[in-house]
Amino acid sequence: MSKYPDIKNKELVGTYPALVKSGGGYVWDAVLEYRVWCHPHAGAPDTEDGDDYYYVFDNYEEALEFSDENPGTEEPLALILQREYIDEPEPGKYVHIKEERLTEWPVEFLGRPRRNENTIPDFLSPDAPGNRLEILRGLA
Repeated sequence: MSKYPDIKNKELVGTYPALVKSGGGYVWDAVLEYRVWCHPHAGAPDTEDGDDYYYVFDNYEEALEFSDENPGTEEPLALILQREYIDEPEPGKYVHIKEERLTEWPVEFLGRPRRNENTIPDFLSPDAPGNRLEILRGLA
């Protein structure tokens, strides 16, 4: 059993755009693929004329194994789908965004529960706990 969630659709792995958002949004709806970025300047094979590139995986464990065994690679990232998310344009100011986006996240963020219909309204509620992150962590 994997430490991190299964991906949404194995048949679509590798079909998503390379350029997506990075981090943010606080909540997630689905994992689309796991990615390992490779950097020739850090020792990865130079297969893209000096440009960085990535490999895709349909599970975290294979991505981690690849990352551990190959020089010039990063730790695996998760490409996630956010159907809705929380923007923080300035510290402590939160905005509910109701549009889809793709973003890469550190896999540790997937330890948060998947977004449900109450996650964002509860987070934004005036009755939210002092540490709103408890809601995202499934603790409130």
